[in-house]
Order: sequence, then C-alpha cells, then structure tokens
Amino acid sequence: MDAQQDAEPGAGTVAFRSPTGRWVLLATVLGSAMGFLDATVVNVALPVIGRDVGAGVSELQWVLDGYLLTLAALILLGGSLADRYGRRRVFTLGVVCFTLPSVLCAVAPTAEVLILARALQGIGAALLTPGSLAIIQATYRTGDRPAAIGAWSALTGVASALGPIVGGYLIDAFSWRWIFLINVPIGVFVIAATARRVPESSDPAATGRLDLRGAGLATVGLAGVTYALIEGPRGESPGWLTVAALVVGIAALTGFARTESRAAHPMLPPGVFTARQFLSANAVTFVVYAALGGVFFLLVVFLQTSLGYSPLEAGAASLPVTLLMLALSSRAGTLAQRIGPRVPLTVGPLLLASGMLLMLRIPVGESGAGGYAASVLPAVLVFGLGLATTVAPVTATALAAAPSEHSGVASGVNNAVSRVAQLAAVAALPVLAGISGGDFQDPRAFADGFRSAMLITAGLAVAGAVLAFATIRSDVLAPAPEPVTEPGSPYECPMAGAPLRPAPPHEPDRGIPSSEQDPQDGP
Repeated sequence: MDAQQDAEPGAGTVAFRSPTGRWVLLATVLGSAMGFLDATVVNVALPVIGRDVGAGVSELQWVLDGYLLTLAALILLGGSLADRYGRRRVFTLGVVCFTLPSVLCAVAPTAEVLILARALQGIGAALLTPGSLAIIQATYRTGDRPAAIGAWSALTGVASALGPIVGGYLIDAFSWRWIFLINVPIGVFVIAATARRVPESSDPAATGRLDLRGAGLATVGLAGVTYALIEGPRGESPGWLTVAALVVGIAALTGFARTESRAAHPMLPPGVFTARQFLSANAVTFVVYAALGGVFFLLVVFLQTSLGYSPLEAGAASLPVTLLMLALSSRAGTLAQRIGPRVPLTVGPLLLASGMLLMLRIPVGESGAGGYAASVLPAVLVFGLGLATTVAPVTATALAAAPSEHSGVASGVNNAVSRVAQLAAVAALPVLAGISGGDFQDPRAFADGFRSAMLITAGLAVAGAVLAFATIRSDVLAPAPEPVTEPGSPYECPMAGAPLRPAPPHEPDRGIPSSEQDPQDGP
C-alpha cells in the first residue's frame, strides 16, 4: 500500500515512514528552520552589523522590527492564501520570497537597504510559516499526523538550538553576511524537494474574496505605530511626521477592526473572539512575549558589548535556554492538561521575572568561563525554566479556548499576537530604558540601559503572572463532557435505527484535541 501511495501521493494518504513522508517532513522542517534561524541569529549579529554599516540603535531596531512587522501583519493572510490556492504552491512561494531577500540582506551596503530586505523576508516568512504545518496536516494519513507533527517540532527545535552557535561561528570565521547567504542553498534545496516530493492540497471550502483591505490596514497600522515609537524619541525626524505616523497608525488599526467586523470573508473572523478564555490567553501571550522580546533582543548584545563576548560565545551562552525548552516543553504541556493551565501560567512568568532579575547581577567586563558560570548561567537557567513552563501551556490554552470551527485561525492569531508583542518590545524598550545613539558600542552606557530594561521586562512578566492567575480557568484544557444517555434522558435513542437527537452545543471554552495544537508558536 505504501508503495502505491508513494507512486501517486495525494492529500491525506501519505504514510509517515514512507519515502514521500520523509521528504515532506524534510522540506517543511528546512523551510521553517530558515525563519527560526534568522529570528535567533540576527540578534547575535546586531553589534557587528552596527559597526559594519554604521547603524545606531534605531536602525538596528528596524532591522528586527522590519521583519516582525510584515510577518505579524500578513501571517493570517498567508494562511488564507495557502488554503485557497494550494499549500504547496504558497509554501514554495514563501521560500522563494524568503531566499531572494536573503541575498539582498547579505550584500546590503547600508542599514536602509538591510531594513528593506528584512521587511521582504518577513513577507516570505508570512507565506511559509503557516504553510509548513498545514502541509503536514493535509498530507499525512490521519493516524500518522501526531507523529509527523512531533517530529517537526523536535527537528525545528534542534535547528533553533543550533542557530545561535552556527551563526556565531559564521560571524567569527567569515562575516555577518554569511548568516543570510546560508539561506540560499537551503532555500534552493527546499524548493526542489517541495516541487518533486510534496503533494498539493487545498481547502475546497475556501471561497470568497481575499481580505486584502484588512491585510493592508494591519500593515499600515503596525508600521505607523512602530515608526512613532522608534523614530519619535530620536528627535531627528520632524515632530509633525512622528505625530502623523502615530495618527495614521492608530486610524489604520481602528479601520482594520471595523473592516474585520463587517467583511463577508474577514482575515480575522470576529467569532474567534467570542470565548473569554481565548481573549485572556492572548492577553497573557502579549504581555509575556513583550518581556521575552526585550530579553532576546538585548541579552546577546549586552554579552558582546559590555562583557566582551565574541558572537560565537554570545550565541552559545543562551544555549541552555533552548535545551531546557526541548527537554521540558512537552512535559509542561502535559502537566498543564492534567492540573490545568492556571498554575503553570502563574509560576512560569514568575520564574521568567526571577531570571531577568538575576541578570541584573551580571557584572560588566566579567567574561570567561568563570564569570559565565558564576553570573550568566544561573540567570539563563532560571529564565529557561520559566520559558519552558510558560510557552506550551499558553499556546495550548489559546487554541483550546477558541471555538472549534476557528481552531486554525486561532493558531494564526496567537502567533501574530506573539510577533506583535515582540515588535512592540523592540520598538519601545530601548526608549524606556534610555538606550540610544551609539550605546551599542559603549560598554558602560549599554550596561546601564540593559539593567533598566531587565527591570521593565521583569515587571511585564510579573504582570503576565497576575493576569493569568486572575483570568485563566483551570478547566480550559479539560475535554468536553460526553452527553448523558441514561434511560429517559432527552439524548437517549428510543429504538434501533432512530436518529439521535442533537447533542448540546459545544462549549467554546472547552478543549480541542491535542493533535490540533500548534507546536510552532514560540519565542
């Protein structure tokens, strides 16, 4: 049977352990890994990029936020395009749109060109990110999907763990430009493998007009607010331009909300927000991921600027965080399902805050193995424990709390919320912490700003814990109760062959099957 499926693969027919199944897994893992690698590696390269292209704090903020902006604004549209026009086709287009701008990033002569290329990369990521898991869900046989999703999660996690180390080595041995050039051979391989080995699939029910207006308003809104947050405090842009950008951004986001509530086929269906627990889970996601975005943005820069770490050493310094995520995330998800998510989502952010406060104890200029073991490693370990305790439960809660008919959109919403939170943190945190101008090259000035930033992020993490304790119920992940069928009940089938009466309506705050939970969402 497997041989026949490999000769003529089709949607929902491919065995996980078949040759076609292995190729599908390899293509989707490598495609997703490009986005994950860039998300971690670019942070490591920021000090070197700043010195090479003469970029200050605000330009380096845009290097990160240009990517996050287009990714967050277009990721829901990317999922809709994949369902309508073919998941393989849109995934391949996303890989192309990610690979070509990677070349432009590698040869960028100025910060402005690099920022533009990063924004284009974000468009590609918005197309390929939702497509990778959608391909797995649509291609494999029903019984093989959990194993395929588990393998995808593990392999992309390994790629994320190796990213900072590989990136640090490329920066040290060659140039920061190689962290982008490495995407080219990976992208070419994924495009070829996808074309030859991955079956096409689409959603026949995906009809109606695309919500291009909603996507455009979301992009303009996020861009306007981000511009005001980054450029306003610098004082180099005219004051009227900053105010105009803020007004346009707020107006566009308001228009986006109105458009989605009235559109026949909205990119963001209002029905997804009918469950109060879904709103609460995404509020916790936003607050906690804003704190995480600040730490991931500034920690590797602090290690290089203020402690004298090389890019490779800075990348390796955060490796325990990823290893703890790989070892404990699935266990944290299982624990949350057994005892409820309220306790993990209260304890996890408190551990995150503790790790951030421990980072205040890292002395400036104390590098080397002894300094790392005494000050950096304890903070990283506590932070990693908090991250592993938080990420899987908050993602599972957001997906389980959404109405079942919107489970796919709910995954995209939660992903977008986390990206917008990171975007906001990168834009606002340097301003709030007093990091500006050439502080990226000043060990003492950056250390002072870093400590202020960690106090702010610790406060955000504590706020996330309080919010979770106050708003998240312990039964969100519990399975929906089976209808009662005792004799005489309204759901009893009175005679053989007679149709059953309708079951009670599904409670939107109850769980969805664990196989539908998206393991992709993360820092």
